[in-house]
Amino acid sequence: MLIYVIKRLLGTIPTILILITLAFFLLRVAPGGPFDSDKELPPAILKSIEVKYHLNEPLIKQYFRYLTDIAHGDFGPSFQYKDFTVKELIYSSFPVSLKIGGFALLFALVSGITLGSIAAVRRNSWLDYLLMSTAMTGISLPNFVIAPLLILFFAVYRNWFPAGGWGDGQWPYLILPVFALSLHYLAYIARIMRGSMIETLQSDYIRTAKAKGLSTFQTVFKHALKPALMPVISYLGPTAAGIITGSVVIEKIFGVPGLGQYFVNGALNRDYTLVMGVIIFVGVLIVLFNLIVDIIYVWLDPKIQWEQG
Repeated sequence: MLIYVIKRLLGTIPTILILITLAFFLLRVAPGGPFDSDKELPPAILKSIEVKYHLNEPLIKQYFRYLTDIAHGDFGPSFQYKDFTVKELIYSSFPVSLKIGGFALLFALVSGITLGSIAAVRRNSWLDYLLMSTAMTGISLPNFVIAPLLILFFAVYRNWFPAGGWGDGQWPYLILPVFALSLHYLAYIARIMRGSMIETLQSDYIRTAKAKGLSTFQTVFKHALKPALMPVISYLGPTAAGIITGSVVIEKIFGVPGLGQYFVNGALNRDYTLVMGVIIFVGVLIVLFNLIVDIIYVWLDPKIQWEQG
């Protein structure tokens, strides 16, 4: 297993390198620069700033300089957030996105698997239709519609939860953003789980388990759950990274100081180093989560062998 993990990690280096290269050059092809503003800077000052950040160098030299810095774990200084490095901004904001995203992922997983399994067991019943219709609604409605509705009903009308803010991560401030962020993923997981569970329940070994007199709960929980989870686990690879790094829209609507705000502000302000840092950080997370998914696959189905060649 260790050899497999090492080979997979080494295999991700070209992927990350391509990601860095594309992001680096595409950002610089876009019009404008990090120090463009409504008020034009004097040429001497602008030249001095460009020299300080090496923006006066040829583009290819900037690229290799950036690769060298990345290899040493240095994402560089932020062009817009004075006196802060990109690493400091990511480290200060990521725990916020991790907390909201982690709870949202957990809620989506537990609820989606449970509801999908119930719908599969009660296939073609009114409960199945109700659950899947609700899931389709959750998939269809974007979170920038769901989030304001949650604020309106539960914060403005009922005053049960705060309408926004972080509040040092206390649970009343987490409920609405976590639910708004998780609903879309919950609906997808429920539908995937339903289809997978229906297919699993039609297997021969499930019929054998029922013939032995096992209850529906025992059959589903002991024999059908693990193999039915396989498609859900496949879905979780990139999804886990996306949900844990947070939704830009959710963070903006609820005023949460997460990673998304820096990505948006960095893109708007042409803060090259900040945008690059967030892209690389998220890219590495996606790679790691996909590797974790492969390991979970083997735990769920020991018949799957590690790649050795």
